[in-house]
Amino acid sequence: MTLYQACTTDVVVVGGGVAGLRTALALAPRSVLLIQKSAFGHGGASPLARGGIAAALGRHDSPSQHALDTLRVGGGLNDHGVVQLLTGSAEGEVERLCALGARFDRDSQGHLALGREAGHSRHRIVHAGGDRTGSEIVRALAVAVRAATHVSVLDRSFVRDLVVADDRVTGVEVDRGEELPRLRISAEAVVLASGGLGQLYERTTNPSENTGDGLAIAHRAGALLTDLEFVQFHPTALRVATDPLPLLTEALRGAGARIVDETGHRFLVDHHPDAELAPRDVLARVLFRHLERGHQAFLEVHEQPGNELTTRFPAAVQAARSAGFDPFNEPLPITPAAHYSMGGIQTDARGRTTIPGLWACGETAATGAHGANRLASNSLLEGLVFGARIAADLRSSVHGRFRSRNPNRTGHWRPQPDKNLRAALRKLMWRHAGLERNEQGLLRARDLIRDWRDEDRGLDPELTNLLTVAEQLVDAAQRRRQSCGSHFRTDTELTATKIEHAA
Repeated sequence: MTLYQACTTDVVVVGGGVAGLRTALALAPRSVLLIQKSAFGHGGASPLARGGIAAALGRHDSPSQHALDTLRVGGGLNDHGVVQLLTGSAEGEVERLCALGARFDRDSQGHLALGREAGHSRHRIVHAGGDRTGSEIVRALAVAVRAATHVSVLDRSFVRDLVVADDRVTGVEVDRGEELPRLRISAEAVVLASGGLGQLYERTTNPSENTGDGLAIAHRAGALLTDLEFVQFHPTALRVATDPLPLLTEALRGAGARIVDETGHRFLVDHHPDAELAPRDVLARVLFRHLERGHQAFLEVHEQPGNELTTRFPAAVQAARSAGFDPFNEPLPITPAAHYSMGGIQTDARGRTTIPGLWACGETAATGAHGANRLASNSLLEGLVFGARIAADLRSSVHGRFRSRNPNRTGHWRPQPDKNLRAALRKLMWRHAGLERNEQGLLRARDLIRDWRDEDRGLDPELTNLLTVAEQLVDAAQRRRQSCGSHFRTDTELTATKIEHAA
């Protein structure tokens, strides 16, 4: 018999990345318990974010121009109102981070330095530490959360499921490890900010924690998932034998880095007029096909001055050196890799899901901001904006009955995965539900996933969640027969050329 320990709080926030931290911080004075699988301030995708925050801060820029770029890249499937809300809130979120002590890069006059990335028509990307923006934002938010008297933290703990009573989410069940009793936490509201599903794929930039947990537990509770077929593959991950693959930030290409094949040819110019600065889905597909034909692909960064490369892109330099490459004197091998999920738990503009008592934000949620393809550096922004909006909604709807602060705790939860089955699932998804898809492959993937799911083998909860989300994603990809953005069907009547030039 499983032993449970009861606990009560006003709001549970699941996830310690940018979205979860921003939500928890803004919920004062409501009592908040923040739960995450990894150590607080570490883990998850947010600290690994190499891009920045997109914000229209330049003289010749505007939130409306930022919105136009977002809509263009999104393939026309964005929610226009949500996009306007997102881009219009960007400047305020950057100002709040500065007030919290986030150390963004600045120019010689002390103004925020603005970079440009693929899909953007203006220089509007705010960076920190060159390509360490995510870790700096998490640092600043985590310091503030640690100092906040209304927030308690429960890290190294795994939310197994939502508690539902009378068709409403009323709490969560938490596993802290074999030697500790499970927690059953009652709350007036639960916010899922638990990240994406990148570990579904053999090649990914996502950390091991990103196993689609929030999507799976929301689905089991009855919440609607939407747009799961839209998975963005980043075109320039460093092709090495690690999991996850190191990300070579898009800002490198914005600063002039070039993609070439084994002969030194810039083959992207043959496929899109913007070459290295074309939308991510276009670049990723071209690279995928190039590699599938037996060619190689490299990112040339060594023509940039060494001191500039080290100063602006320290994470990329460190990743290359750790893998045995000299970025100052040789090109870096690259591959597309699963990077970001545009789909997720369906929410409205306040972060409310389709089941009462449950909110979602960040990569876990599908707000409609990204459409079929996310514009670079809109993800950290989305987590900040909708974390703040959820907090505003909850401050007016949660009564704050439980003022006593729960003591800070830590768990000892560790996954015990079936490594062979997990590896087989990731290979299957890469092959049949990855950058290119067709009916036959998707049906084969669906049948295998259902067979694996139905076998009684005592799967660990992460793998159970991966199988749940994989089945939902494959079904969604099979239903959407026309290619759009990051979802590309090779058996559609539209040719690859038409899709790429339409992007």
